[in-house]
Amino acid sequence: MFTETFIAPFADYEFMRRALVGSIALALSGAPLGVFLILRRMSLAGDALSHAVLPGAAVGYLVAGLSLPAMTFGGLVAGLLVALATGAASRLTTLREDASLAAFYLVSLALGVTLVSLKGSSVDLLHVLFGSVFGLDDAALYMLAGVSTVTLAALAVFYRALVMDTLDPLFLRQTSALGEFIPFLFLGLVVLNLVAGFQALGTLMAVGLIMLPAAAARLWTHELSIALPLAAAVAVVCVYAGLIFSNETGAPTGPAIILAAGLVYFVSLVFGRAGGALRLRRPRRHLEG
Repeated sequence: MFTETFIAPFADYEFMRRALVGSIALALSGAPLGVFLILRRMSLAGDALSHAVLPGAAVGYLVAGLSLPAMTFGGLVAGLLVALATGAASRLTTLREDASLAAFYLVSLALGVTLVSLKGSSVDLLHVLFGSVFGLDDAALYMLAGVSTVTLAALAVFYRALVMDTLDPLFLRQTSALGEFIPFLFLGLVVLNLVAGFQALGTLMAVGLIMLPAAAARLWTHELSIALPLAAAVAVVCVYAGLIFSNETGAPTGPAIILAAGLVYFVSLVFGRAGGALRLRRPRRHLEG
């Protein structure tokens, strides 16, 4: 019974192996970025940027159909433009950054859905919004693996600068030439992972695999060096659980993966040792940290 449920689907079906490999690649690179987003208090920025890629992907779809290179390039350009426009709006006007993000998020979502609907069917629209993790081909797997590799390499090389920019960006700007470069690098990595994610999970679900494991990890530890790999590990487990649940029940795969991540988050919300509800309610001993 155990083998038939948890091992046989991946041993017997190639599409299950492809889905597992592609989703794990996204989990390993996206979840650590989510930890940084939470620490920067930019959690909603990830959601806004995930929808910002939709108009670009839709333009690529209008030009070339369901073409991976066209939709990826369009989504990447659109996401970067929205990130830059949001920053410019918050600096040049009286609007706060969250208000600018909300405005761009709503407009981008509406524009993307409209553009896809002009040429495609409801099936095409659902493919863009919710992805097709069981339909990953070689090109999509190479892209997911490449994005994961680039992201993890960038996190390793610029780790200290990213941490400093997260905790004290003014000090980094005053002491390092990287001060102006790191914020754009970070946003670029987020957009890159969201663009890669929409191929598997769609624009509506991709941000969930980035944010929910990261939020769960932060409820178990205050140590950033532990939270980053813990978030990635949680994301990988949720990917596996979501694929198994989807295969057994016929539920949509992307939502199943995000629901698994949501379950881990809610458990962490109650039992998390670094911020869960039970931890906060327990009386601390004298001088306990």
